[in-house]
Amino acid sequence: MELRIDATNPAPASEQVRTQLLAGVREGSLPPGAKLPTVRQLADQLGIAVNTVARAYRLLEEDGIVETFGRRGSFIANQGDAIQQQLQAAATQFARKAASLGVSAKDAQRVVVAAINGELG
Repeated sequence: MELRIDATNPAPASEQVRTQLLAGVREGSLPPGAKLPTVRQLADQLGIAVNTVARAYRLLEEDGIVETFGRRGSFIANQGDAIQQQLQAAATQFARKAASLGVSAKDAQRVVVAAINGELG
């Protein structure tokens, strides 16, 4: 998978790296266990600061998408589909909140669909 930084994109370079890596995980071009380039290698390849790549990797680690093992490097996490796990956790949290507010399933679905359409188009 080849990553690129788009200078015309208003998103910070770290966010561009993060979203491209997430897309690779979703598409399957970065399967569980895939070794990622070192922070320094990817920074050199993209022409950006090392700290920028390190931030992207750190955010992906916090989300359970990437695992880093010191000198062995960074890898796509093996613990199943972390993206689906996070979506399920968020959906469950939303459903619990809606139930605690006494919202009907139909109204909760309407709110979710509106939010999804607003964020994802």
